[in-house]
Amino acid sequence: MRNYQKLLPGIGVCLAIAIPSWLLGKMVPVIGGPVFSIVIGMVVALIWTPGAACKPGVAFTSKKILQTAVVLLGFGLNLSVVLQTGRQSLPIIVCTIATSLLVAYALHKLLHIDANISTLIGVGSSICGGSAVAATAPVIHADDEEVAQAISVIFFFNVLAALLFPLLGQAIGFDTSSGEAFGIFAGTAVNDTSSVTAAASTWDSMWALGSQTLDKAVTVKLTRTLAIIPITLVLSLVQAKKAGGGQGGFRLKNAFPMFILWFICASVVTTVCTSLGVPAAIFKPLKELSKFFIVMAMAAIGLNSNIVKLVKSGGKPLLLGGCCWAGITAVSLLMQRVMGIW
Repeated sequence: MRNYQKLLPGIGVCLAIAIPSWLLGKMVPVIGGPVFSIVIGMVVALIWTPGAACKPGVAFTSKKILQTAVVLLGFGLNLSVVLQTGRQSLPIIVCTIATSLLVAYALHKLLHIDANISTLIGVGSSICGGSAVAATAPVIHADDEEVAQAISVIFFFNVLAALLFPLLGQAIGFDTSSGEAFGIFAGTAVNDTSSVTAAASTWDSMWALGSQTLDKAVTVKLTRTLAIIPITLVLSLVQAKKAGGGQGGFRLKNAFPMFILWFICASVVTTVCTSLGVPAAIFKPLKELSKFFIVMAMAAIGLNSNIVKLVKSGGKPLLLGGCCWAGITAVSLLMQRVMGIW
């Protein structure tokens, strides 16, 4: 109980930002609650840094509440839809991951960027942002400073994606009567789950699509996240070879995000219930709660940002992150065009 009490101040701060952000998102759907929440959190972080009393709750909100939001989304998805979306997006996912890793390796050689930072930014950009960085860091023996710098770079482009991608989607002519094209784009081109959900929620709000885009984007993103396992395994083998043998740092339990399993379980529950005649509308409150949890998580992520420190930390990692981000975006759009999705 005491551990949970320690979380309350930080959760309360995130909630205080999330409630007005949620209301503003309803009033201005073209921006959406998640974007309002990120921006307000970032502004607050410039004048107030969460202290020891708030840090545990803010960290809990940015990770656990976001993962809970993703799990709750599973209650609105039929398992057959999840599998179909995964198969549809797989070619795009493979191409975007390959692009990011190749760009990171090339710039590491050309610009003499630190190998660990290049690896962390390349893997984080291509798979799932901070989660991929956290899984990869112990495998390649990255230190705390390298991890912090990589996460800061990825976060910067996450925020840009959440703010700009809905406008980009509108400008290039994505279908606004369906969330399919933008959902696949967000799920394959945005780095972290947080910004995937933010961008997708904004698109849903802009065009009154309910949660069509969010459902599609999250399913694609979770399919993409599974790439953590083979990537970290390969890196572990490379590290073991460099060390002249040994076990490396790969652990399946650490590499596999368990919330994906719970998301699938939630989808199975929905599939079974609807097949037995339970109306799908019964799951609607859970999906609304999921959307609010996403807004809360965006507030926590905004509070954890330090844009000033990021800019001062050096241009090369930012350039690397920007090139990976641009490459992934271009390849995602190209593959969707080739496959006839938009």
